[in-house]
Amino acid sequence: MIQFERETWSDLEAALRREWLETNGLGGFASSTIIGLNTRRYHGLLVAATKPPVGRLVLLSKLEETLFIDGKRFDLSANRYPGVVHPQGFRFLKEFRLEPFPVFTYEVEGIEIEKCIFMIHAENSTVIHYQLRKNNRPNIPKDFRLEIRPLIAFRDYHGTTHENGGINPAVQERSGLASVTPYPGLPTLHLAHNAMELCETGDWYRNFEYDAERERGLDFSEDLFNPFVLSFDLRSRRQASIIASTEERDAAQAVEYRQVEITRRRKAMVASPIEDSFAQSLAAASDQYLVSRGDQKTIIAGYHWFSDWGRDTMIALPGLTLPTGKYDVARSILRTFAKHVDRGMLPNRFPDAGETPEYNTVDATLWFFEAARAYLSYTGDLEFVRDELYPIFADIISWHVRGTRYGIKVDDSGLLVSGELGVQLTWMDAKFGDWVVTPRRGKPVEIQALWYNALCIMEDFASRFGNEAARKSYHDMAAVAHRSFNRLFWNEELDCLYDVVDGDQPDASIRPNQIFAVSLPHSMLPSDRARSVVERVEEHLLTPFGLRTLAPSDPLYRGRYKGGPKERDGAYHQGTVWPWLLGPFITAYVKVNGRREEALRQAQAWLSPLESHLAEGGLGHVSEIFEGDAPHRPCGCIAQAWSVAEILRVYFEDVRGPRPNTPPSGRAAQSRNGVVALESATL
Repeated sequence: MIQFERETWSDLEAALRREWLETNGLGGFASSTIIGLNTRRYHGLLVAATKPPVGRLVLLSKLEETLFIDGKRFDLSANRYPGVVHPQGFRFLKEFRLEPFPVFTYEVEGIEIEKCIFMIHAENSTVIHYQLRKNNRPNIPKDFRLEIRPLIAFRDYHGTTHENGGINPAVQERSGLASVTPYPGLPTLHLAHNAMELCETGDWYRNFEYDAERERGLDFSEDLFNPFVLSFDLRSRRQASIIASTEERDAAQAVEYRQVEITRRRKAMVASPIEDSFAQSLAAASDQYLVSRGDQKTIIAGYHWFSDWGRDTMIALPGLTLPTGKYDVARSILRTFAKHVDRGMLPNRFPDAGETPEYNTVDATLWFFEAARAYLSYTGDLEFVRDELYPIFADIISWHVRGTRYGIKVDDSGLLVSGELGVQLTWMDAKFGDWVVTPRRGKPVEIQALWYNALCIMEDFASRFGNEAARKSYHDMAAVAHRSFNRLFWNEELDCLYDVVDGDQPDASIRPNQIFAVSLPHSMLPSDRARSVVERVEEHLLTPFGLRTLAPSDPLYRGRYKGGPKERDGAYHQGTVWPWLLGPFITAYVKVNGRREEALRQAQAWLSPLESHLAEGGLGHVSEIFEGDAPHRPCGCIAQAWSVAEILRVYFEDVRGPRPNTPPSGRAAQSRNGVVALESATL
């Protein structure tokens, strides 16, 4: 349980940095700060995924809540308007806790009222439930009412709403249900309730300001519409319930929905592979990224604004699904993306606006092999890999050999070259207009590590499936890549790897991408070089929250992540810290140190700041990025799939262990040309 009391919101800015997140397994969500003041255009009580997991619309932005006690008015909500925060209902907030969903306890004139907010799994439905918890007065007040004013936005979650004459203010009302359809072509919002009275209003509330959007250099002002007001008599009924949904619901079921959701989430925590609070919190968080795409599963890359990206999905899949035993979900995700392979490439992302995937990535496809290897190592499910993945993987290798989109092709060195002018293909993919911040054309180091790893995986698969000709072909291709990599990528001056080799002038920037040449199960590096890479990365890039994307000594280093979109994109991979990289770094560190006890203790210590971070940003989650300079302010998405996934994976597999072990059956684990490769025992 994460819990805060009054001293937290005595510092308003500290309170606003802490955000809660509810998800529904469809890509929809509800979110705000711990005092209910919305600081983002993405905050809302019902952000519905109308084309799961995308097509997200902010339907219900928030509720304005007012308590009446014997004629006195007490506003419980909070908003930022130009130059003022009004009202300041957090002054009555006694406690906020995440148990397992957001619970607010208000204390007003000796009366305690508890509010909880949660989403119904697999529905675009949010339950807001109020309950009288304690009355320290001699009697129940004669006049004791709760007044609720829903504020609706009805817009794409990337935008803002402003007062307009095109809105339809009509309210369709019947017993216990009020429905509004403000604009044609958008879904109807149904608000089930147990109020004693509903009065139509039709008012605009103007000039809400969102601090986070102002900081990001984006539109930060919005107007919201109030179609009606609900009045609840708390004297005769100690509970008040609202269910905001795209479906018609019954408010009388709110308590039942709550119990079902508590039970479901307890199961997610019980699925934790390790019985400690850190692992259980990560296991609970991991469940919120697993969503439906049609009849299969996929992974939301991050909340609030990402959809399902191929690269993020394949990197996050092992950590989100395998330590927690969600093997059926892992299989479904692999199957989903396998269906969308085209010209030997995995989609980079599925856009919000439509269903045509984008294929501008060189690494997502190669991470697909590693995700399948990890799945097999946990499950031993050879039949699925043989029947559904192996033929696709073989076709992918063929496309890469003969060439596919964006100049992706194996050249004479046996390594993978990629890139076209104006296109960003690696995970360092920031682009503003025509400016590709880190183009990395040619041979990026992690792409070679992933390519070699994929070839070794295919060698083993071919051996398992009795295809000797294919096994030998993959073995020979890997051997050529192995020789070329060690010849071309070793930087003798710095005792580490070049970041990109392109022609006669390799890029000597010290970046974290080289760590994958050690961390992946199949490494091309001899042990002395592998150890040196880990040492250089630790020396220049390691921070308490992950790895910097560029060494601070580099003239292109940007230690702060601030300003408008251009400034932030310019810093995104130029020094910003990414916590997901701590996973491969710790894997590599433990590997080169032979899993000795001292190395495991050090790895545990490196994870400690992220455990504390679970209560500092997106509650229960790990942020997308941190600033490169201390104190390393969290930025970007408040909840990032691969951040949670890689920390859970490395905590289970490398820090606490033991690693899953399906021994290789082919020659993939053998050394290449007399050079001892540092490889995991797992496949």
